[in-house]
Amino acid sequence: MKKLWGGRFQKTPEKWVDEFGASIHFDKQLVKEDLTGSLAHASMLNKCGILDDEEAAAIKDGLNTLMKKAEADELEFSVDYEDIHLNLEKMLIDEIGPLGGKLHTARSRNDQVATDMHLYLNNQVEHIIELISSFQTVLVEKAEQHVETIFPGYTHLQRAQPISFAHHMLAYFWMLERDKARFQDSLKRINVSPLGCGALAGTTFPIDREYTAEQLGFDHIYENSLDGVSDRDFILEFLSNSSLVMMHLSRFCEEIILWCSQEFKFIELDDTYATGSSMIPQKKNPDMAELIRGKTGRVYGNLMGLLTIMKGLPLTYNKDLQEDKEGMFDTVKTIAGSLQIFTGMIQTMTVNEDVMKKATKEDFSNATEVADYLAKKGMPFREAHEIVGKLVYTCIQKGIYLSDLPFETFTEASELFEQDIYTVLDPYVAVEKRTSAGGTGFKQIQLALEKAKACLA
Repeated sequence: MKKLWGGRFQKTPEKWVDEFGASIHFDKQLVKEDLTGSLAHASMLNKCGILDDEEAAAIKDGLNTLMKKAEADELEFSVDYEDIHLNLEKMLIDEIGPLGGKLHTARSRNDQVATDMHLYLNNQVEHIIELISSFQTVLVEKAEQHVETIFPGYTHLQRAQPISFAHHMLAYFWMLERDKARFQDSLKRINVSPLGCGALAGTTFPIDREYTAEQLGFDHIYENSLDGVSDRDFILEFLSNSSLVMMHLSRFCEEIILWCSQEFKFIELDDTYATGSSMIPQKKNPDMAELIRGKTGRVYGNLMGLLTIMKGLPLTYNKDLQEDKEGMFDTVKTIAGSLQIFTGMIQTMTVNEDVMKKATKEDFSNATEVADYLAKKGMPFREAHEIVGKLVYTCIQKGIYLSDLPFETFTEASELFEQDIYTVLDPYVAVEKRTSAGGTGFKQIQLALEKAKACLA
């Protein structure tokens, strides 16, 4: 089959070579973006007098016909034409005749594919931002339900201090808020038009790059044609931002997996987001949380893959850059799916408040409260720390907790202890009193909820 670029060649590639070199099996996902870019290019060629009105109208009619077929999933692509660009050019020529070949005037596949990916990522990043906001909304809703739900806070996966469960939920809200801000900022670098850069050096035709940029909704054009066709930093930034989101989701997954285990029993996942065992009848596995945790490695791999591809490429376009798309498509699918699943998983999970509360009373996570109690009465904190440590050791020896100690034991340790020590030891009171900005105190959480809602407004 004759190639659209075949004039210089005396031989055609063997079928297996075509298969190896073709990208159409994955870049067909850019069909609408490619047609959109072509429509803008045709309008510009007409505006600049490179195409007359009749030619431009025929070409745009042909492109719109292909767009309708694409939307109806009626287009058939072939590896014989390598990629989405040559496939669509062949279809256009079949649709309107040789005139379709004029569309490629003042354009290369190099600036064409870069334009397609800018258009694609712009749409996808905006969608991902919406998905993050939806997840954040659910986190706020869950937090509002559990402002006064007492929950053990951990360091080193050891119980450290009692906190509000709402406080824990909102921690992920603010992580996602930064993730969202990174995506929003990246749009400034995605909304840049490479169209008109040509193969690498621009074109001799009197084109209007600003016009096509405006037609396509871009804010700016690439100021250097070499840069416009050869860099993929906008994709790398997307993959990096996505990796950060997935890292945050993966941490949350790890906690979900722990919390719904028999050892914790803090939550129960809805059946929609869990599976059973083919052998063990009683099992309820947190498969979706595990899968998202696993898919994080996939997104990291896509980032490292493209970084590795880019690190040794001389300017400008090299065939290596064909490998920039699959990781991008895969990451878009992965992060969008992960956010949607996580939103439903958190929205429907059951929080076992009593189990959480009981956990805070059967540990020594209130020990810091006792040390603070003594410090507020004038004792140096290090001395207070020593005294409380000894009281904890006494409890361990007796198999009891601080709230179970008789008052005499407290007074023997320090004369500063009074009967109100038992109120101090109450996890609810311990949480309520942490009123520093950003802390777990209930009033601070209410303020945090208002700030979070303002971010979503």
